[in-house]
Amino acid sequence: MSDAPPEARRRAADWFRELRDTIVAAFEALEVAGAPGPFADRPAGRFEVTPTRRASEDGSDAGGGLMSILRGGRVFEKVGVNWSEVHGALGTRAQAAMAARGVPGMADDPRFWASGISLVAHMQNPHVPAVHMNTRKFWTPHAWWFGGGADLNPCLEYDDDTAQFHAVLRDACAKHPPLDGENRYEKLKAWADRYFHIPHRGRARGVGGVFYDDLNTGDWEDDFAFTQDVGRAFLPAFVPLVERRRGQDWSAADKHAQLVHRGLYAEYNLVYDRGTKFGLESGHDANAVLMSLPPEAKWP
Repeated sequence: MSDAPPEARRRAADWFRELRDTIVAAFEALEVAGAPGPFADRPAGRFEVTPTRRASEDGSDAGGGLMSILRGGRVFEKVGVNWSEVHGALGTRAQAAMAARGVPGMADDPRFWASGISLVAHMQNPHVPAVHMNTRKFWTPHAWWFGGGADLNPCLEYDDDTAQFHAVLRDACAKHPPLDGENRYEKLKAWADRYFHIPHRGRARGVGGVFYDDLNTGDWEDDFAFTQDVGRAFLPAFVPLVERRRGQDWSAADKHAQLVHRGLYAEYNLVYDRGTKFGLESGHDANAVLMSLPPEAKWP
């Protein structure tokens, strides 16, 4: 199936919104279930939902979305689950970035449309890993593609948590054919390892996952179905880890390790993350773009 706007775009944007709603409900259920420890007596955390708006240079409507953030909960210290659907014309820098990625014709017709969900969770208990997930679709008059992935970012690593997270993502990839002749999971795992590497620290920001961008195999339906499978895999991959670790005792040293690791996460998102750069350069709501930053961090 070829990409047929606006119908194909509408399907993708609606599904990303549904995924956002499902995850928000699941995370609030984790808050209601709670965990023993210093935050057990707090009220269950709830998401604060704020509509976001994007304006074109001439002030006309250019889309927006929902910024959903839960702060200071029993289980989550800060988690954002944002959905957006934006459109308009890319500025000069964004056009150049697209051209550098091989998108043709941007200087002649810089129109674009994009929709997706972006999630980052920072946890109260240092034994529960931080996590990131996003799925998205991008359209220009000259090209379309899907992107996304999920990666786990523990400050205190557990091999069984890492193995379980990767196993669920591997199963999601196994439903779809190889990419460029390579096993899909192995290809996207290696891509995540490269993408989430922090050059100035000489290390990864976590224990990886899967990552992909510019996905256009020519089969719109399968590319969309794969993106949906990555999104659906997130809760089965992550929620069992939360349930396993949320009641585990921690020390002051554990909390210190968590805050230092958050500094690493912040460095990556501000210096290297492609989504952060695009969001700021395309004029999207800065608070929504920067929701991924932790509420508190330390540097050694």
